[in-house]
Amino acid sequence: MANPRTIARLEARIKSRVAYCIQFELKDPRSSFVTVTRVELSKDLSHARVFWSTLGSQADRNRVDGMLTSAAGFVQRQLGRVLETRTIPRLRFVYDESIARAAELDELINSARARDREISPEDASEGEDAPTTDPHSPDE
Repeated sequence: MANPRTIARLEARIKSRVAYCIQFELKDPRSSFVTVTRVELSKDLSHARVFWSTLGSQADRNRVDGMLTSAAGFVQRQLGRVLETRTIPRLRFVYDESIARAAELDELINSARARDREISPEDASEGEDAPTTDPHSPDE
């Protein structure tokens, strides 16, 4: 079992190396616009889940997923050249839905705020520009 600090350091190293490899070393046009968001390394350092995200539709995501799955061996070998461990973790690429979910929530919040402004525009303008005063302030 590895020290949590060591695991965090290795996760950061794996993330940067895998991202570099995807961006500059893969000769596949599907590798553009792929972002490595995080890495989760197992406690025994034998497996690493590499979370990724991409722009585009579901079809684009499926193409990138296939590309990453087929390139996993190459990326793992490239990782082995720079990682200073006895064994190289086996990579598994996992789509990270948190970015897409955050974009959906942001869109929902913006549409709710726009609806609120349509319903009562004077209340919305008061809430944004009104000075904040403390009713318990001693200066009055």
